[in-house]
Amino acid sequence: MKIFVNQKVRRLFIQQTSCILVSLVCSVSLLFLSRWQPKGFWWAKGGILACSVGAGLAVLFFYWRYFTEQNRMMEDAVTQVREYIAGDRDRRIECDDEGELYRLFHEVNSLAAILNAQAEHAGRTRAFLKQTISDISHQLKTPLAALEIYNGIIQTEAKEQDLATIQKFSGLSDQELDRIQTLVQNLLKIAKFDAGTIVMERHPENMAAMMEEVKRQFAFRAGREGKEILLSGSDRAVFSCDRSWIGEAVGNLVKNALDHMKRGDTVRIEWQGSASMVRLVVADNGSGIHPEDLHHIFKRFYRSRYSKDTQGIGLGLPLAKSVIEAHRGTIEVDSRPGQGTRFVMNFLVSGQSAIEA
Repeated sequence: MKIFVNQKVRRLFIQQTSCILVSLVCSVSLLFLSRWQPKGFWWAKGGILACSVGAGLAVLFFYWRYFTEQNRMMEDAVTQVREYIAGDRDRRIECDDEGELYRLFHEVNSLAAILNAQAEHAGRTRAFLKQTISDISHQLKTPLAALEIYNGIIQTEAKEQDLATIQKFSGLSDQELDRIQTLVQNLLKIAKFDAGTIVMERHPENMAAMMEEVKRQFAFRAGREGKEILLSGSDRAVFSCDRSWIGEAVGNLVKNALDHMKRGDTVRIEWQGSASMVRLVVADNGSGIHPEDLHHIFKRFYRSRYSKDTQGIGLGLPLAKSVIEAHRGTIEVDSRPGQGTRFVMNFLVSGQSAIEA
């Protein structure tokens, strides 16, 4: 029976049983001895009554001690709960024994631990939100200030009908608007990842077709800047993934590479698959990453003091990392200043081969 799992209940039962058995044995013994004693019946009757009273008193004493101890435990539990509610998050109910009551205490302690974890998470979320709002405000100041200046110049030149100047600063305004749009879109995407509202719709996708799509996305910019995007990998490689999000991740890595390359430099997108893993590599021979920055590049809004890129907002790499991890993948980076950068993404494959038969 579950009730006898508790050591205190088991001890109480043994004590009561012992009292009853001792009283019974004494009563039987007195009746047996009274047969050889004069007036033995009355003597035995008094003895049996004394044994019964003694046994009853002993049982009452054991009950009183048991329930006093139970009451003390409950009072201690109530005190611990009140202390916890008052703000002491380390308060716990002692539950070092077995039994239903101790199971209840254990569940209360588990609930306290869960509430602590949720409170800690909420605190981190508030701190992150505060920092994010601060970062967004800081990031928006520059393009908004530039837009204000550009629009002032455009208005002035419009009165003088200087079309060349108007066209120049209209183009600069478009760049700043694109920068704001990219910032807002990336923030919304990252916020969705943090909130857990992103659902990856995985389907078998041809790797060559996906990477060709990424190349087309940046082909115009690469051609205009005198840079080259090269693809290398099997035409039969298949990866079960969310096509749009993987394209987003690889596209951010390619954009980051183009931002840190000179005219004539090359960015390579390579892929290979096996029965257990898909590997994606984005490598360039650009300016590289300073060793001081390697451990920070996936932090949001991180900007290196060595970087010459004045347009980046520090969200592309963190977003790529979130997408890759959502596909149960990993991303590693290897870079040396002046020798280029290499991002390696590995994805475990389950349920089907990464190479079509």
